[in-house]
Amino acid sequence: MEINYKDIKVIGFDADDTLWVNETYFRDAETQFAKLLNQFETENKIDQELFKMEMKNLPVYGYGVKGFVLSMVEMALELSNNTVSNKTIAEILNIGKDMINKPVELLEGVEEVLEKLSGKYRLIVATKGDLLDQERKLEKSGLLDYFHHIEVLSDKKEENYSRLLKHLDIKPEEFLMLGNSLKSDVLPIVAIGAKAIHIPFHTTWAHEDVDVNANAAKSYKTLKNLSEVISVLN
Repeated sequence: MEINYKDIKVIGFDADDTLWVNETYFRDAETQFAKLLNQFETENKIDQELFKMEMKNLPVYGYGVKGFVLSMVEMALELSNNTVSNKTIAEILNIGKDMINKPVELLEGVEEVLEKLSGKYRLIVATKGDLLDQERKLEKSGLLDYFHHIEVLSDKKEENYSRLLKHLDIKPEEFLMLGNSLKSDVLPIVAIGAKAIHIPFHTTWAHEDVDVNANAAKSYKTLKNLSEVISVLN
């Protein structure tokens, strides 16, 4: 099925792992955490249990580095039966601070694509995560001037996108979303009658993994990189 983009007026961009590197830093942090606590459990088991803790805490803390750090602290207490040292807790906090202070590494071709698209379309950012952290990354990225609107969502489900489009007075048939997550950036978008393009990143958080049947896969396009969007829309 050929997808027609002729009615698109507004393009939404996911931020993490679509505009810049993010998930790689979480994987590195998980490795550091497992090594830090390996006196209590195997590193593989620690990684599995930390993910479970993150899932349990998502409704409480939401997405982002701060919630991740709190889950690491809680996991350290649980693994150690509340005997973990103050020094180890301080090291966990430092892992989180190091993540927050990482430089913003733009993915290849991002600025060139934004420059070309901004002349024809209204561009917005629709992303999840901690508000302060995402604002910091956007500021550091040097990309702010390309976007008409920035929205940091608590989640990316159909109702979240529907509210956003209604708030910005965007018709679903005039909206295209670009992102690396099928679960968050693509499937909810096509479900509300808008268009989506999937641009995979080499590392994906397990929480974002989803199985898609052949029929559903026909409702969106998958590209190798963001730069290919230009030829698709021309």
